[in-house]
Amino acid sequence: MSVCVRYKTDHDEAASSVNEGFLKILNNLDKYDPKIPFEAWIKRIMINHVIDEFRKNRKVQELIEYADFSERNDIDDPVDYNEADILFDTGDIEEMIKTLPPVTQKVFNLFAVDGYAHKEIATFLNMSEGTSKWHLNSARKKLIDLLNKNVNSQKVI
Repeated sequence: MSVCVRYKTDHDEAASSVNEGFLKILNNLDKYDPKIPFEAWIKRIMINHVIDEFRKNRKVQELIEYADFSERNDIDDPVDYNEADILFDTGDIEEMIKTLPPVTQKVFNLFAVDGYAHKEIATFLNMSEGTSKWHLNSARKKLIDLLNKNVNSQKVI
């Protein structure tokens, strides 16, 4: 469920994905290799299932954000992560991640949470490696902005 919740917008969609994913797991138990940890095998199937759903349901032109890379300003005020760690719990950060645009959120989750490389993400989501990197950079900037705003609002209180 934790894998599906990261990639779906609401709890009901995540629960539906979990059910469909477990159906795939049960149908493919004969393909399970005991040399691989069972939890890792299940997680891989769930992630692949969510990616397959995403591919089936997306309209590429509506989800891709286009950006002008000619004027890049990568210098932002750094966030004090120790302070943010104190002020926010996992649920707060998950909610911030859910505010990201859909493709950006998926790229961020695949890279930062699930540990996939940009080349793999690009293959999964049918995009270039550079686009995957752009989405990750965009997610980081937006999350830093959200963390800064929330840290500053916490200080006022």
